[in-house]
Formats: sequence, C-alpha cells, structure tokens
Amino acid sequence: MRRLTFFLAAVLLFPCAAIGQAADMVSQPDRAFVAMVSQGGMFEVMAGQVGAEQGSNQDIKDQGVTEAHDHQLVGAKLKSIAMTVGLPFPHQLSPMFQNKLAALKALSGPAFDAAYLQAMNEIHAKDGAAFAEEAKTGTNADLRAFAAETHRIVLRHIGELNAIGSAGAL
Repeated sequence: MRRLTFFLAAVLLFPCAAIGQAADMVSQPDRAFVAMVSQGGMFEVMAGQVGAEQGSNQDIKDQGVTEAHDHQLVGAKLKSIAMTVGLPFPHQLSPMFQNKLAALKALSGPAFDAAYLQAMNEIHAKDGAAFAEEAKTGTNADLRAFAAETHRIVLRHIGELNAIGSAGAL
C-alpha cells in the first residue's frame, strides 16, 4: 500500500516538477516579455470592446471589434505558451491599465475617438517593439515564433489606426 501511495504521489507531482523546471529554463527577458505584452493585450481587448460600444464613428467601432477579437486570440495563445513553460499569466489589468481604461470609458463622442486612437497607437508602438525584439532575441522558441506572428498582427493594427486618423474620421 505504501508503494502504491508513493507511486501515485510521484505520478501526480512529476508534472508540477516538470513545469517548475520549464519555468526555470525561460530567460528573464522572455519572462519580462510575457509579463509586459500580456498586460498590453488585455488592455487592447478591453479598450477594443469599449471602442466598439462607445465609438462615435463606424471606423472606431469596427476597429474596436477587430482589436478585441484579434487580441483575445493572441492572449489565449500567449497564455497557453506561458502555462506550458510554467510562467504566471495575469488575470486582471494592472492599476496603470485599469486607470487608462477608466479614463477612456469616461469619454464620449469625438473626444473618446481621439483618446482611443491615441491610447491604441501608444500601446501598439510599445508592444510592437517588444514583439519585434522577442522575435529576434527571444530564447524560448515558442515565444519567439509567437512574437514574430503577433508582430505582423500589431503592424496591421497600426496601419488600421493610421488610416482612421489620416482619413479625418475625427
């Protein structure tokens, strides 16, 4: 009976030990990348949802839908990779991003649209640089591939945001 108990304990604990070892093998820059872009991605989903609801013109509403959809998928993929290598994944926005989201929600009309575009341009520039860097220098192959794929999505979003801003939609 003791052998069976020991065997079951070993079988149940082995995956936890393997995940812990996997997390130890992820570099500090890779960890920082996951922490940073997970927050940015959650913000983009929530801000996109707000844009879809509160945008005063159809371009903002449409871009908000795209933003929320794309970053939900990206976030799910990043969470899966993070869990596989044993990295923590946040479930809520940091206070800084909560404040940015609250500030957006408090606006309406053209003021909202302008603030939305500014916030999205800022986060895409910041996270886009992080994705580009991780794609080149990341030490975890899955994170590096994820970053390269997602960087292309971020560039597409930047193009959409620039087109809305330059079209004089505001």
